[in-house]
Amino acid sequence: MTDFFFSHLLSLLIVVPLLGAAGLFIVPRERIAALRLFTLAATTLNFILSLPLFIHFDNHSGDFQFIEQYDWIPSIGASFHLGVDGISLLMVMLTTLLMPLVILSSWTSIVHRVKEYMIVFLLLETAMIGVFVSLDLLLFYVFWEAMLIPMYFIIGVWGGERRLYAAIKFFLFTMFGGVLMLVGILVLYFMHSQTAGVATFSYSTLNQMIIGRQAQLWLFLAFGLAFAIKVPMVPFHTWLPDAHVEAPTGGSVILAGVLLKMGTYGFLRFCLPLFPHAAARLAPLIGLAAVIGILYGALVSWVQPDLKKLVAYSSVSHLGFVMLGLFSFNVQAQQGAVIQMVNHGLSTGALFLLVGMIYERRHTRQIADFGGLASVMPAFSTLFLIVTLSSIGLPGLNGFIGEFLILLGAFQAKPYLAVPATLGVVLSAVYMLTMYQRVHFGKRTHEENNHLADLTLREKLVLLPLLLFCFWIGLFPGTLLHKTEASVQKILTTMEVKQTTLLDRTERISPAQPAYVVNEE
Repeated sequence: MTDFFFSHLLSLLIVVPLLGAAGLFIVPRERIAALRLFTLAATTLNFILSLPLFIHFDNHSGDFQFIEQYDWIPSIGASFHLGVDGISLLMVMLTTLLMPLVILSSWTSIVHRVKEYMIVFLLLETAMIGVFVSLDLLLFYVFWEAMLIPMYFIIGVWGGERRLYAAIKFFLFTMFGGVLMLVGILVLYFMHSQTAGVATFSYSTLNQMIIGRQAQLWLFLAFGLAFAIKVPMVPFHTWLPDAHVEAPTGGSVILAGVLLKMGTYGFLRFCLPLFPHAAARLAPLIGLAAVIGILYGALVSWVQPDLKKLVAYSSVSHLGFVMLGLFSFNVQAQQGAVIQMVNHGLSTGALFLLVGMIYERRHTRQIADFGGLASVMPAFSTLFLIVTLSSIGLPGLNGFIGEFLILLGAFQAKPYLAVPATLGVVLSAVYMLTMYQRVHFGKRTHEENNHLADLTLREKLVLLPLLLFCFWIGLFPGTLLHKTEASVQKILTTMEVKQTTLLDRTERISPAQPAYVVNEE
């Protein structure tokens, strides 16, 4: 029984929310409490099911674990192939942790079309987990595109006044990148089938290919543009503030906490190991764009009058650090980048939840409309302070270790980029603490702020798990670092081996031969 459970665990994580969504169809629309409880139970069950992944994961192996593979479309070599390594493990855990908290946070804020809201969130969870565990490129693409539909409806139906504009913009940007990625996947597929005589979308098999320099460059651009839009990197970031501001609180949390990480995850999972020469060649340009994003996002956040827009632009800055770490090509920086992906999901997710809680009370997000909340809402202000300090990277909280490892690795690899990037840390403290001071201290100049209710028990239950993990990662970072080290090292080793092999083979291949070859091993 135990073996059966572990051999089908990843499938369960994908299927449980899907079954939950199907089950909601038979719950009457009028039974709103039942709809909420059922969805909360389904997402909580999925989090509980994900815990054995973390507990039984072999930290010493960089290989994929909990592998499942079933025939899907055998005629074209596509299979339902699943697995996790240390990197995707943390992304799955982050997803399953945030989902029940998002449902609980929406308990009173979503009052119309509750049934549809719960269904689309469960469908979104299935697609997000599918992205992180897919080891078949066609399957990965299906989940990648499937994720767009529920998020489009979350923004477009339950969002703010400009929700349709924001939803369409999000959909078009991400769809455009996805189409380019599909072209890249098909090119890889035909390259392998022509040279090896085997049609397959298997990531592990395609990852054995040694691709020529020029082909690598074009394929990297096809995949990389899709991921750069999703991160989003400057100048592809313009959809993000609109989507965040117009989305309901739950949508903003998942968008920042999980969906943006699909871009950075894609770079680390696909672009670096599949196209190492192109990655090395473009690394200075991507590193420069990352630093620009760090500084631009911080400076724009500093002048934002809207709380939600401030947090949205801060994501551009924080994910710039992640990109800088990924393209520094050493273990410290890349481990820091992976940890920072988790940290950003926790801290920024908590910030969006806090902004949503105060918006429910005041129906405004303008910083100027607040002031002096610390004396009226002490619990709210205390938790807001902890999350603020977490976001700026105070030692002892989760944000510190990620940024420290990224800058440590970046200084070794690209000191000319690491030096200006450190200014982003300073600016982060400036805009976050300035915002906190304006909202929570000073005189209360608005009568509406004098009688605001402090956090309810439900709201505390939403925030406390995130704060617990913020402290846990800050104090015991090895818990996550041990999970990721072998996987990160394997990616770097794969890149190095491919670079060396490509150099050796290029010297023996005449210009008339194909721009790619397949590893005979």
